[in-house]
Amino acid sequence: MKRKKSNQKDMPFLDHLEELRWRILKGLASIIVFTFATFPFTGYLLNFLTYPNNRLSKPAKLIFLKPAGMLAVRMEISLAMGIIISLPVLFYQAWQFIVPGLLPKERKYFPPALLFTTFCFLIGAAFAYTVMIPNILPFLFSMGTETIEATINITEYMSFILRLILVAGLTFELPVLTFFLSRTGLLTPKFMKKYRRYGIVLIFIFAAIVTPPDPMSQILMALPLLLLYEISIWISVLGYRKKEKSDKAWEEEHRSSKTT
Repeated sequence: MKRKKSNQKDMPFLDHLEELRWRILKGLASIIVFTFATFPFTGYLLNFLTYPNNRLSKPAKLIFLKPAGMLAVRMEISLAMGIIISLPVLFYQAWQFIVPGLLPKERKYFPPALLFTTFCFLIGAAFAYTVMIPNILPFLFSMGTETIEATINITEYMSFILRLILVAGLTFELPVLTFFLSRTGLLTPKFMKKYRRYGIVLIFIFAAIVTPPDPMSQILMALPLLLLYEISIWISVLGYRKKEKSDKAWEEEHRSSKTT
C-alpha cells in the first residue's frame, strides 16, 4: 500500500543520519541534566530503595567496601532517575525523528501514546518495587543458615534493585509496542495467536535471563508478562482494525481523486 508523500522534501541519507545524531544528543543531554539535578536528593532515594530490605524481619546488613563506594551508589541512583525522568523527552525525540514519514491522521496518536508509554513504565516499576522485590529478597536471604547471615555490599544491592525496576518498567511497554507494530501492519493478531506457545517459551527464557537464578524471581517476572501478552493480543486487534479503516479510507479518497 502506497502512502501519500509527506509535505517535507525527501531528505538525503546523510541528512537523516545528522537528524538522528542530534535527536540522540538531545536525549543524552536530558539524561545528564536530570542526573545531576536529582543527585542532591539521592539520600531520600537511598532510603526509599533500601526500605524493602529494612522492613524485613531479618534484614541484610548493607555495607560499602571502598572509600568512594557510596559516591558510586549515589551516582548510579541519580543516573537511573535521570533516565526515568527523561523518558518523555526520549520518546518525544524518537517521535520527532519518525513523524515526517507519518500521515497527518497518524500524528494525532502522539499525545496519548506519550502518556500511555510513561504510565506503563511507572506501573511496571511500581510492580517491581511493591511485589517482586519484597518477595524475592526474603527468598534469597532464606538460603542462609543460623551462622551465615546476609551482609551485602550496597553497590551490589542497589544494582540488583535498580535492574529489576528498570527491566520491569521496560517490559510493561509491551502493549504500547504491540499497538504501534499492529498500527503499521508489522504485527497482526493472527500472528500473535498462532505463535502464542512460542511466545510463552520466550517469556520464560527472558524472565530467566533478566532475573536472579531462582524460580521465585522468574515466576514473578513471567506471570505479568504472560498477562501482558494476552492483553497485547486484544490491543493488536484494535490497532490492526484502525490500520484497515485508515487504508480503506485512503483507497476511497485515492479512487475518488482519480475519477475527478
